[in-house]
Amino acid sequence: MEKRITANETITYTDWIDRSDKRGASEMMKKIKKWIAFVWIYLCNLLPIKQNKIMLFSYYGSNYGCNPKYISQYINEHTANPFDLVWAFNEPESKLELPHVRKVKNMSWRYFYEVCTAKVVITNYRTTDLFIKRKNQYYIQTWHSSLRLKQIEKDAENTLPASYLQMAKQDAAKCDLVLSGCRFSTDIFKRAFWYDGEIFEHGTPRNDLLYQSGSRQRDHILARLQLPKGKKLLLYAPTFRAGNHEVVYDLDYQPLSQVLKEKFGGEWLVLVKLHPHLSAATKQFHDGEQVIDVTLYDDVQELLLLADILITDYSSLMFDFAITKRPCFLYTPDLGQYVNAERGLYFTITQLPFTYATNHQGLYGNIISFQTEVYQQDVVTFLDEVGSYEDGRASERLVKRLEEVCFDYKTRGDIYETV
Repeated sequence: MEKRITANETITYTDWIDRSDKRGASEMMKKIKKWIAFVWIYLCNLLPIKQNKIMLFSYYGSNYGCNPKYISQYINEHTANPFDLVWAFNEPESKLELPHVRKVKNMSWRYFYEVCTAKVVITNYRTTDLFIKRKNQYYIQTWHSSLRLKQIEKDAENTLPASYLQMAKQDAAKCDLVLSGCRFSTDIFKRAFWYDGEIFEHGTPRNDLLYQSGSRQRDHILARLQLPKGKKLLLYAPTFRAGNHEVVYDLDYQPLSQVLKEKFGGEWLVLVKLHPHLSAATKQFHDGEQVIDVTLYDDVQELLLLADILITDYSSLMFDFAITKRPCFLYTPDLGQYVNAERGLYFTITQLPFTYATNHQGLYGNIISFQTEVYQQDVVTFLDEVGSYEDGRASERLVKRLEEVCFDYKTRGDIYETV
């Protein structure tokens, strides 16, 4: 029997389309519904822009994290200006601890109203054609890494779907500001982002956290993860593979923990952070009480702050973690296959300041032979070569720009801007 939509049920545009699909709606019907959504957006775009409103979302509404989170937090903790912060989530009811933030369900009719009347829109991924930027809106594209190994956008044009390329180009045309974590990234954005506007060369807000060394922040994160104090933490955070071949993620945690103890001392816990698409497979990687699945934890930057050591493969997290100058090791059992199958890389693996291994024994050997002073100097040299802008003050500088955008206008007593 067909499910009826009750008056109290929150229905999003996406729900509407999905339910139509289940009833066997034609492509024509989906197009009609999309045009109805465009009519609603058009009507909302006739309403005044609220000058102090900032709309934020991360990874298409899937989490509270990355650069938008740290911009939002800095506003709440360090500014006296009356910003109205609105976050869009796919599941807003699951985000309980967000003071001074209004939440809205992603792609709901209310969402379209909020995004259409926001002065500033901030996200870390490409927006779709359902974001029709208004003349007096200000759109900030933070992207989702300070630097990356895999080529992106126009540099990887031959490997990306045509639909994505079209969306990326349309998104780039909307941008007013793109954030850059280093000179190397600036060059990528100028060459490959279909964008010739301003690039904000002041670091990435999400990396500000990695300059904080206070125990209070660390203790708070440990408590949220229900982890004991006094343990050393290894974070294993590999990137996603298109083929979902779980065997490439299978570290042997017990001997690995023993090698870590032998080299660095202490008792070790292993935190496993896989791609959310692999969340159902993480159980097979557990190997006793010393291995903890944190795959669904929203904020990977907090995990990096906790980690004494990072093991990854091709993930851009290696570049974030380099800021801490703590040990990072690359475990790349499918190196040859990955390089050949995936889009091109910006660096060869030997150009990186991290040792790499293609099997367990090689990884153990790299850990045992690790030399702190040599490694840290290699990291400093690499960060100098890419021209890192990171200094822990990216959020501060960006929020000053937001204050200029939102509050530096003639009628300062009126928070509404004329259409």
